[in-house]
Amino acid sequence: MVTENVKGVHLWLVLWKASRAMESYDRKSIQALDLCLSDFGVLEVLLHKGALPVNTIGKKILLTSGSITTSIDRLEKRSLVRRTVCPDDARKTLVYLTDKGHRLIVQAFSAHEQRMEKAVSGLTDEEKSSLVSLLKKLGTSVPIP
Repeated sequence: MVTENVKGVHLWLVLWKASRAMESYDRKSIQALDLCLSDFGVLEVLLHKGALPVNTIGKKILLTSGSITTSIDRLEKRSLVRRTVCPDDARKTLVYLTDKGHRLIVQAFSAHEQRMEKAVSGLTDEEKSSLVSLLKKLGTSVPIP
């Protein structure tokens, strides 16, 4: 295997294009489920992490406080989530999946997961594992300005 001297700018361009392709495929997968990206993200994080404070959900799915509130409002109107005061800290509001929300996201996530597996089917398991390791290494080694 010949190792070529890949410039950082070229690596960034390839990574950006691959990311855009995956993001486009991801968005189409989620739109097919009659959910917007932020609403899917809220439901998905609640499915995998359980009830969480509003601000924690926002940080996990990279939404501003205003955007996360709007998303949770939409989901609450559809009876997919509910808010309650945190029993340990009355200043916090916890968000829970309702039974309806749980049923929807379990089904939606399963379909989405299958579509995303199709998206990465061009890679072997070993390549996927290596890519994850390399991307984590890249992400943690970028200097913080």
